[in-house]
Amino acid sequence: MEEFADVFPEKLPDGLPPDRGDAMKIETDPTADPPFRPVIRLSIAELDELRKQLDQLLAAGFIKPSTSPYGAPVLFVRKKDGTLRMCVDYRGLNKITRKNRHPLPRIDELLDRFRGARYYSKLDLLSGYHQQRIFEPHTHKTAFRCRYGHFEFNVVPFGLTNAPASFSNMMLRVLDPVLDKWVVVYLDDLLIYSKTKKEHLQHLRSVLALLRKNGLYAKLSKCSFMQDETEFLGHTITKDGIKTSAGLSKAISDWPTPKSTKDVQQFLGLAQFYQQYVSGFAGIALPLSSLLANNTPFKWTDEQQSAFLQLKRAICSAPVLRIFDPDLLTFVETDASGFAIGAVLLQTDREGNTHPIAFTSRKMQSAERNYPVHEQELLAVIHALRTWRHFPTQPKLTRRQARWMELLQEYDFDFTTSSQTLSPDDRTTASLTLLSYTT
Repeated sequence: MEEFADVFPEKLPDGLPPDRGDAMKIETDPTADPPFRPVIRLSIAELDELRKQLDQLLAAGFIKPSTSPYGAPVLFVRKKDGTLRMCVDYRGLNKITRKNRHPLPRIDELLDRFRGARYYSKLDLLSGYHQQRIFEPHTHKTAFRCRYGHFEFNVVPFGLTNAPASFSNMMLRVLDPVLDKWVVVYLDDLLIYSKTKKEHLQHLRSVLALLRKNGLYAKLSKCSFMQDETEFLGHTITKDGIKTSAGLSKAISDWPTPKSTKDVQQFLGLAQFYQQYVSGFAGIALPLSSLLANNTPFKWTDEQQSAFLQLKRAICSAPVLRIFDPDLLTFVETDASGFAIGAVLLQTDREGNTHPIAFTSRKMQSAERNYPVHEQELLAVIHALRTWRHFPTQPKLTRRQARWMELLQEYDFDFTTSSQTLSPDDRTTASLTLLSYTT
């Protein structure tokens, strides 16, 4: 990395980032009063840290003294390493800010890009948001108040509602020449992927050259290079496929028994991040998700405890998922259990081995539970094709059975039923073999 040592400084250079034409604007409701809140009382240790960080931000030119009518309070949060991070509570400003609807990338779409890759390098930008300017006429809206004065940001601070959208848009434009060819980006996390070592060195140089050209910097201690396995956005990427992150799996394994509805909601929120790895996730989780229904009193029974433990085991023992290959034979196996539907997307490799690509499931709605069994089975097929339609084709659907038939006509398939089940609770299983695709 000596060739690009300047891209990996210990700290960001003093002064404003380059004017790339991407300064973040903060459009607010013109009828709203500028929000300001009282200064929050801080401990002596926090005040000492506040003064230190203010001096650093002022010296770098990232903040400046302000006379703005806006004024958000400052508070501190403790980082994993025990140090204190200064935060500004921008809830008042965010409430009157016109939302930027620029989408963040879908993580599952990013993961699809790694098919055939054998080498990975991961780059993490250094204080990413601080590498983008605030639109100068709007800097006064970022003003914050504290024991040592009134200041406003010249660069994007943490906590602004539109910061992720604005930063993501900037990174897409910076990396556009190579985006989705050999690099993907999610905010300030970049992953370069290649099939050969020679290609990877070329790809890595091209990405670093774009960062240099645009005055962007990475944090060397958080980067990794030429790896055959890497952690990315909560998933472990390997040459064989994608699996759950060891860190998040351990967090799920160590999760204590929920004591309230909020505890259940938090657990399911994390567990659902990995539902694509678990066969029949919705059915397993049903005793837990039923506790989240409106006006349902919290009651933890043996049924909930069993579902809780089963879900943790399923996630912690989840299989490696292969990345979809459009050249391979594809199967969709579905099941309908009377209260939930589910499916697994499978492919047979060139050696004749079958591997899972993804799982999907959902609870049946009350009306769907009254469908005849054969319609529930077909409903599971439709759910699977809708979920994974981006792989084989892009059908457009209409009314219930009519739209089902319209969708199924898009496929040349063999449809078989089997008594074999995908999980012990399944009553029926349908297997759909996609023999050819239409586009």
